Amino acid sequence: MALYAELHRHLGGSVVPRILWRYFQRYEAELSQRFPQYEEFEDFYTRPRETLDEYLELHTLVESVQTESTLPYFIYRLLRGAYVFENLAYLELRYTPYYRTDPELEQSDRIAQMQTIVEVVAKAMEGVEHPIITPQILCMHVRLPYAVNRAIVDLAIHNPDLVCAVDVAGGDNHYGDRLDELVKLFKYAQDHGIKTTGHLYETANGCHPQLLPYLNRIGHGIQIPLQHPELLREVAANNQCLEVCPTTYFQTGALKELADLKQVFQRCFDAGVDIAICTDNAGLHNVRLPFEYENLLTHDIINFRQLQACQDAAFRHAFAWPYKQPPTLLLNTLLQEDPPADASSIYP
Repeated sequence: MALYAELHRHLGGSVVPRILWRYFQRYEAELSQRFPQYEEFEDFYTRPRETLDEYLELHTLVESVQTESTLPYFIYRLLRGAYVFENLAYLELRYTPYYRTDPELEQSDRIAQMQTIVEVVAKAMEGVEHPIITPQILCMHVRLPYAVNRAIVDLAIHNPDLVCAVDVAGGDNHYGDRLDELVKLFKYAQDHGIKTTGHLYETANGCHPQLLPYLNRIGHGIQIPLQHPELLREVAANNQCLEVCPTTYFQTGALKELADLKQVFQRCFDAGVDIAICTDNAGLHNVRLPFEYENLLTHDIINFRQLQACQDAAFRHAFAWPYKQPPTLLLNTLLQEDPPADASSIYP
């Protein structure tokens, strides 16, 4: 049965290397010539990078082939794997819609095409036979102009049935002099009832406390317990969950040892800060969510009780999970000898 919730996964980084390579061989002559052998491509695609910037460049490779016409191809395979191999009941899939539009168009036309992209993604998700709840998170991007990012927030506002939140991507080390813009955009989103999450406190240079009050959840956030533990009380008081993606930090060079994460988890548990364990880019890492769990357990970063707490937190902080309980507790309730007469104890 589907058991888990994934709160931080990118559409571009979700394509596992074998599927992406096969797509190149079938449909992309130039890329198939660049990567004629699978083993060579897998090594290129999944090896650790020196910096976050170098790592993020891999997204452009996938974004170049994820278009209006090809998105269903990738989404079907993504959700099939998420259900069969990862037991996901819930998956928030995030992406920047502007980067899936036609680059030959003028900016205004690309902005208009973003609505079609959101609809194509939603239709592709509905067409998958595996029962995963899959709301979209739309990512603003630090490389995009204000007008495009504002249009992305507007797109979320106008599609509340399809989009559960907005995010900002592109590397928190590059927000710099655009912080006022980002605060304005996140506040605008929240004022219109849109949930917010954001890549923040992932790197040592990406610590921007100005943004914290405008986020419902924090994408990564590992530098808060590591470098700024004085903020944990505020994060706990605001009920802001950290979306911790363990493998990412070794792919980007943000952390050197897995043991560094023990302090992240312990300080958060001690302060009452929830953590949802996520994959971020399961394809780029070639690591699925159950392995993230197993890796943390076998290296004594967390114990089974703490793992269960993180799994429950993922459902509790999910922006569009329609039930009051995670699947395991929901099933136990449904299997009671005397099920509750009032269904409101299960459903909202």
